[in-house]
Amino acid sequence: MSTPSKPTDAAVLSITNTREEIDRAESGLLAALERHGYPEAARFAVRLALEEGLVNAFRHGHKSLPPSTPVKFSYQVAPDTLIMEIEDQGPGFNPDQVKDPTLDENLELPSGRGLLLMRAYMTSIEYLGRGNRVRMVYSPKAQS
Repeated sequence: MSTPSKPTDAAVLSITNTREEIDRAESGLLAALERHGYPEAARFAVRLALEEGLVNAFRHGHKSLPPSTPVKFSYQVAPDTLIMEIEDQGPGFNPDQVKDPTLDENLELPSGRGLLLMRAYMTSIEYLGRGNRVRMVYSPKAQS
């Protein structure tokens, strides 16, 4: 007889740029990761990538929009994979045009570090649509 797998935890949230709403979204995701047995290091990595993604959505994607404009955040957590998406309402961007912050000539530039951290901590990152939606996948087995 096989062991039943845990059901997937999932949520779709509309978040405005307030610390309370961001913390509530992070807490829900982190609780789901803990329920599915993700270790502390994995939860740290996911939280950091989520924080960077939300900062980018509000700071860059929504820079010319009213402060109350929400970002859509969704996630699906299963024991072996997390998929999360952040979608802002801005015009989008081309991630290939962001300068590499690790190159000597770009060390003084204030941009690109968030994308670098997201790529470092996630198993995969994909920009969808016009570049205003990012899908991040984390697999604990791939990170081991």
